[in-house]
Amino acid sequence: MSIHTSSACASRSFAFANAFLSQSTCMNNVTPSLRSPARTVASVSSITAGAGAGAGAGANTVRMTTTATRKASVNGNGIGNGGSMSMSSMSTSSMGMGNMNMNMGSLSNMNAMASSRSASSSTPALASTSSFSTDAEADVPNNNKLSSARGRKAVSLLPVYLTDARAVIKYHPVDAPNGALQLSVAENQMLEDLLVPALKKFSTEKSQSDSHEDGTCMTDEMAGLFHSDQIYYQPTHGREGLRTAFANYLHRILKLGGKNTNTGRSLDVEGLVLGAGCNAVLENLCFTLTEPGDAVLLPTPYYAAFEFDLVARANLNIVPIHTIQHSGIDIAIEHTDTSFRMNSTIPKEAYYPNRASLNAAYRQALNSGSTPKILLLSHPNNPLGICYPPEVIKECIDWAREKEVHLVSDEIYAGSVYELQDDLGEDYFHSALALASDYEENKSGEGLGLGPYVHFVYALSKDFALSGLRVGVAYSENEEIRLPLQKLNDLCQISSQTQLTVQNMLAAEAEGMAEGDLNLWSTDEFLPRNHDRIRNRSHQLQACLDECRIPYLPGDSGLFLWMDFSQFLAEAEESEASESVSGLNESQEGMDKRERALYLELMQEFGLLFTPGRSMRNELPGFFRCVFTAASDDEFALGLKRIREFVVSKQG
Repeated sequence: MSIHTSSACASRSFAFANAFLSQSTCMNNVTPSLRSPARTVASVSSITAGAGAGAGAGANTVRMTTTATRKASVNGNGIGNGGSMSMSSMSTSSMGMGNMNMNMGSLSNMNAMASSRSASSSTPALASTSSFSTDAEADVPNNNKLSSARGRKAVSLLPVYLTDARAVIKYHPVDAPNGALQLSVAENQMLEDLLVPALKKFSTEKSQSDSHEDGTCMTDEMAGLFHSDQIYYQPTHGREGLRTAFANYLHRILKLGGKNTNTGRSLDVEGLVLGAGCNAVLENLCFTLTEPGDAVLLPTPYYAAFEFDLVARANLNIVPIHTIQHSGIDIAIEHTDTSFRMNSTIPKEAYYPNRASLNAAYRQALNSGSTPKILLLSHPNNPLGICYPPEVIKECIDWAREKEVHLVSDEIYAGSVYELQDDLGEDYFHSALALASDYEENKSGEGLGLGPYVHFVYALSKDFALSGLRVGVAYSENEEIRLPLQKLNDLCQISSQTQLTVQNMLAAEAEGMAEGDLNLWSTDEFLPRNHDRIRNRSHQLQACLDECRIPYLPGDSGLFLWMDFSQFLAEAEESEASESVSGLNESQEGMDKRERALYLELMQEFGLLFTPGRSMRNELPGFFRCVFTAASDDEFALGLKRIREFVVSKQG
């Protein structure tokens, strides 16, 4: 790559500003449903204002306040009747903390300042606050000169679980052998022996870009560790070499050349935006597609941190899609039958979104004053640990296109599908990109022919256990959001050195490759070994649960299993009885209270820190997510032992 001189950088800045000026002018006449008009034009116009008349003119373009008060329903209606929520105070709260690991002491202080919730309360209620101030609230002066109200409100989105986790002593083989095992953080701690040596190699080896401007190769001393062009500003959407390597990698793991897509199509490298983690690129993508207060529809149960990622700054409303309620399966009768509960679990079909559940959530969003703009799918699903069948994904794609709602498929676990085929030989995983591709949609253009309503996000945090490197990617073929999405990525770019290391990793060929083979280290060497390890852990946990007669959802992907501990819940109190969406005669508060008691018992008395299902908006109490990869071999064995001890204590 050529080295940018100061004059070249200046020329590029003016050219970039002019490009945005041109884009902002033409955007006034485009279809509003394809992107967020005010926010997109505002982000573009602020760039041109800064390049031309100064930052002051652009700073007053948009006032980020909500246009209507949006509250989450309380006393059961928030979850039970599909109420939308813009802020949440999760009563049973536990979450896969992924990107939310932080200093727990600081978090405890911030939670105390930002919310009136009490960690010692046995039944913290669901919050009913709006995500950001309304116009009326904005006029009230903020007397706190040390911090902002919106900053404190952002902290209140975090769940009580984090305070609970801080309060318990963590396991240590010597210092705290009876401490709690952390089995709720979605990390894979089984790969250090494979990753660390490889990353050391990839961070220092030569790459295809190790050449001078005249095309001659650099010496070993000059190449590898650092390139001269890395000290300058990088392309906002990522270095071209990494985007190309990422496109090739995604093409393989998503099987974009398979039977479900036209083999002549490929990802448009210019449609890839590489940012600092999946949550960063997801937030930016949603920002370009929505206005403040718009609704994001999410099938339940869902990854709890979505409520922070999409509300704290993007100021969106999350509307749960209650899949069990609209599944057509009589869960109430089956779930209370002893033989069913002890030998099976809620069938996975009950968790599939369908037109009935999608339409119900769509209507709920409209009734609450929010415009439904995004259908967000976690596929493979977190926390369920399963892939949606292709017919389910296709139904969601068709519905979204009909409603002109943007479908965003979060496929961060696409490379962690460890059960590749079912008993009939059919693949478990089918990417939404493969299912949505259409050659007729874009015969002459670049890309898969997705159209403007299908989008994709991914990261290396799960499949490669590289959450510390902060490498995420968004992909869209919606031309109207491309420049705004790239510019917003200015705020979350990946360092040039990390980009080069990851480029080398994704482009590296597998060792021992025969001449003419196209095997890669990432897809043909590393991921299969990772699959073996994940599969082994999953099978060990499933065998333990079978032995203990604890129902669970048989997993095929991800780093976790969805377990049904409802048989160990305390009996519901008559005072909590009311008609529930699932048919169980219990209020939402009652379900929260009973699950929280079980969660605390598992954590405090048996040292098992799982993720409670109600924190992920599950419709029934007593379900937990166990991250079986979040521990060493010895710790995992101890966790299985503690599960058995817990069950024995209940049987006695």
